Amino acid sequence: MKPEGRDLNMLSVVVDRPNSLAVREMPLPQPAEGEVRVRVRYAGICGSDLHIYRGHNPFVSYPRIIGHEFVGRIESVGAGVDAARVGELVAVDPVISCGQCHACRIGRQNVCRNLVVLGVHRDGGFSQYVCAPSKNSFRIPDGIADSGAAIVEPFAVAANVTERTGVLPDDVALIYGAGTVGLTILQVLKRVYGVRAFITDQLDERLELARRCGAAEGETINTLRESLPEALQKRGVDGGPTLIFDAVGHPSILEEAVRLAAPAGRIGLLGFSSTPSAIPQQELTKKELTLCASRLNCAMFPTVIDWLERGLVTPESIVTHKVDFREVDRAFDLAEHSPKDTCKVLLDFGA
Repeated sequence: MKPEGRDLNMLSVVVDRPNSLAVREMPLPQPAEGEVRVRVRYAGICGSDLHIYRGHNPFVSYPRIIGHEFVGRIESVGAGVDAARVGELVAVDPVISCGQCHACRIGRQNVCRNLVVLGVHRDGGFSQYVCAPSKNSFRIPDGIADSGAAIVEPFAVAANVTERTGVLPDDVALIYGAGTVGLTILQVLKRVYGVRAFITDQLDERLELARRCGAAEGETINTLRESLPEALQKRGVDGGPTLIFDAVGHPSILEEAVRLAAPAGRIGLLGFSSTPSAIPQQELTKKELTLCASRLNCAMFPTVIDWLERGLVTPESIVTHKVDFREVDRAFDLAEHSPKDTCKVLLDFGA
């Protein structure tokens, strides 16, 4: 399917309203000045896509072509973009910032006051074609699999939160949750920084996946069978983890993390739970803990692509399914209802 005119259409995954998802024909987008049009190859389903589908994302407007994790080839460019970019395989950073507000001026464009995220505020990558800023479209070097490049974004999220907390050579880390976010953080901690890292879940299947992502046998903890404080103590974590990541987002986790953390520990927070956590200020102050919230990623795509090229992280190890995008209902059902068998589900848009 090669576009040759302005009146052609494409197929896209559209959420018209909460709980209404369909593949439908949409007008082919035209790249504006400074933009490229990408022919999508693979796109990853994220938990936030499920939240949009179910009406639980406060930032989205409907109808919306969703999807913010994707890879594809540039097949058209807008004014001001080098035509030599046509044919490049690119991963697209979904974070579009204004460059003018306070956050942007201090280098924190991922929390731009006027933030636009592809697949949330603007149509995204669950589509045969998508337009995006050229500066957000990062070339994937030869030798990196398309399916791995499709999930640069989740690794950029992990890169961002570990940048926010910092990682020291003698850190002992704890990760709550062996879903996509937890497993990407695990790979970064183990394979990029080389620190000891424990990871929890309530599904043995997810913990087995964690071991394939670099966790040692004793570093996986099923919290249905073991008390976490006792499990850590039994594994020789004296005084508590120095670095904790909440990759689940349940309010009770932050409460426990504050109690477990070692003095001078750092806690990385991801997720958007609106339920308050009951955190004793005394624990924070007594141990002088640092809470580091992290949203999306802040210019981390080049870092992650470098890690991919050097073989430090392996996205393919968390890809469990590839489903034709026309079967998006089945793909969403897998992602939402089959946690034992499923981690990252990719929608396949064809060669």
